[in-house]
Amino acid sequence: MKYIKQAFLCVSCCLILSFAASAQTKSTAVINQELSSSRKKIDSLDKLLISVLGSRQRIVQEIGVYKKKNNVPPLQPARFKEVVDRAVAAGSKEGLSAEFITELMNSIHKESLRMESDTTVKN
Repeated sequence: MKYIKQAFLCVSCCLILSFAASAQTKSTAVINQELSSSRKKIDSLDKLLISVLGSRQRIVQEIGVYKKKNNVPPLQPARFKEVVDRAVAAGSKEGLSAEFITELMNSIHKESLRMESDTTVKN
């Protein structure tokens, strides 16, 4: 009788733990469905980010033309430092790390320099 009670207790514990684990585990389909709305928002913001970057780069091209016409070197270290410092401050207000913002701005700047150097001056 003692062993039957222990076995019953053991089986009961296993069933409870199994039920608790299955209640906590959601299927991939359920997880994807629950995240769908947030993911759509991220997709929309990503599209907006790319659009804003495209607009920024079109202005970079205009600056590149001006610099070439006026023999101004593409790299302006003091200006870039101002841009990064301002971005780090703005990023901080959004909870973004200085490292992330600096890395992001360095990537944007690298692309800007590439675009400026590819710019042709139209007469």
